[in-house]
Amino acid sequence: MLYREAGQYKTTYRADQAIFPILQDRIFIIAAILFAYLVVPFIATSYWYEVILLPVIIFSIAALGLNVLTGYTGQISLGTGGFMAVGAYSCYKLAGFFPDVNIIFIILISGLFAAGVGVIFGMPSLRIKGFYLAVATLAAQFFLEWLFQTVGWFTDYSSSATIAAPTSTLFGLRIMGPGSAPEIKYIIALTFLVVFCVVVKNLVRGRIGRSWMAIRDFDIAAELIGIRPLRTKLLAFAVSSYIVGVAGALYAFYVLENAEAEGFELLLISFPVLFMVVIGGLGSVMGSIMGAAFITLLPVVVVNVPGAIGVNVPSYVAQHIQLMVTGAAIVFFLIVEPNGLARLWQLAKEKLRLWPFPH
Repeated sequence: MLYREAGQYKTTYRADQAIFPILQDRIFIIAAILFAYLVVPFIATSYWYEVILLPVIIFSIAALGLNVLTGYTGQISLGTGGFMAVGAYSCYKLAGFFPDVNIIFIILISGLFAAGVGVIFGMPSLRIKGFYLAVATLAAQFFLEWLFQTVGWFTDYSSSATIAAPTSTLFGLRIMGPGSAPEIKYIIALTFLVVFCVVVKNLVRGRIGRSWMAIRDFDIAAELIGIRPLRTKLLAFAVSSYIVGVAGALYAFYVLENAEAEGFELLLISFPVLFMVVIGGLGSVMGSIMGAAFITLLPVVVVNVPGAIGVNVPSYVAQHIQLMVTGAAIVFFLIVEPNGLARLWQLAKEKLRLWPFPH
């Protein structure tokens, strides 16, 4: 088989601690990134960009941010939609205040506002956890939805209470707003995803990540060995909310293009992103991407596959099928494999490494 480690010797600590210590994994990741950057833009259609590629990439970023908080730190959050809304509305207001600043920098700065809001609502995490922390973040979700619906300043007192994508260019190419090419938006969103994956992967492998996981596994023991719970948890809330806020800005202006507060509500954003983390795998960068792909592509498959084989499925039936499949997948992974699709992928690689010998 091709997936073998024979002959791969690690002669330095750097090689032993590499993110992808196996040569085949490095080749696969590099090939996948090159394919995504160099091939997909030439073969994808507008439908693929709008319905599949951009939603999967942006929700992967959101799931990655939530995974930092829930998967690596063990802090349950139901306020993802609210934090994404903070990033979206911050980006909209900053673009209006500083029209000459490139929108890429505006998106990055808007994440800081989401991080600040996340820290504020993360302060109760020192005293409460589990179900009570979930209720506190749920309150944040409802409060932020109400705030953006009620205060007209956030929408520049628009009669429709919506925010539209600001027009911005980079190197002469329109990267946001009316007339922006979907290929450009795809490349920018993909770059954000790749950068955040590298940053999070390195964070969780260092002192910060070990502190997060110590808090997740046994917070009292972590405090006894010198880890400061409040600072560690608030840092997790800040990093998670920052990534989620950037995802919210991209979602509002690359997927929705004209967003309103109802577009970030609990059932549309917060629960689906949590399901992505559960199905993909808690505490896994790859699992965040797998879970986002599963939840995002499921409606596309349910709607298009029956029609492709000549079966007419009404839209309301397809919606119920989607909910049933999602619920069954959540129950399956919670019972059979709590670490989600990422763990199944890891088990498949382990079997390939040992094949044909039994494991």
